[in-house]
Amino acid sequence: MSDTPSGPEAHQETFISHLIELRSRLLRSIVAVVIVLLCLFPWAKEIYALLAAPLLRALPLGSTMIATDVTGTFLVPLKVTLMAAFLIALPYVLYQMWAFVAPGLYHHEKRLALPVIVSSVVFFALGMSFAYFVVFPLAFGFFAGYAPSGVQMMTDIDKYLSFVMTMFIAFGITFEVPVVVIVLVRLGVVSLEKLRSIRGYVIVGAFIVGAIFTPPDILSQLMLAVPLWLLYELGLLAARFISVVPKQDGGTAVEEKAANS
Repeated sequence: MSDTPSGPEAHQETFISHLIELRSRLLRSIVAVVIVLLCLFPWAKEIYALLAAPLLRALPLGSTMIATDVTGTFLVPLKVTLMAAFLIALPYVLYQMWAFVAPGLYHHEKRLALPVIVSSVVFFALGMSFAYFVVFPLAFGFFAGYAPSGVQMMTDIDKYLSFVMTMFIAFGITFEVPVVVIVLVRLGVVSLEKLRSIRGYVIVGAFIVGAIFTPPDILSQLMLAVPLWLLYELGLLAARFISVVPKQDGGTAVEEKAANS
């Protein structure tokens, strides 16, 4: 009689082994982030100053930022440094995620997953960069220029961090639109013709998203809505070269080929 477990026992052992591997890879990812954080911590003040530079340049001469919380001068730079540490360790974290899920993927799924992960990270970073280098200077200059007479603009560092994080996430997700469009078309979830037909709704939705996730000024809303629309068009343009063709066995396989205009 074989001692090899079968049936429910085998499934239970497999499930437990997956949980153990998941825990191991999560711990490795956390350790990597903590190591980078410890290396960056001596420069926490400088890292926060770099993040605050767009606002500080827009403030009137003699104006500064303030900390209304007793622990804010320590915790806020620590949060910013933790965010920087996570971004630096992100390639290793993504590698751990990939190593965990890759054994369970088919060959064509592996071919799709890796480019999607890499392009998603790149486009998210581009969105954050666009917010930092383009949106922040224009928006902060606009706000500082419209301060009423006798009112000095002095922003709390914790509220500034919350604002910056919201904008980073909003623009980072916005720049993921081309990746989402291409994946939807390639997996056959929706056709390119259908995505073209809803272009008008996407444009309206872009301005609604801009109104929700940006400050209540038309400049910031336009700087989120217009890139969102243009990135959607970029996704449609790239998706022209992606189509889903049937396999011989009745399933679907993905082949890259030029789609008819």
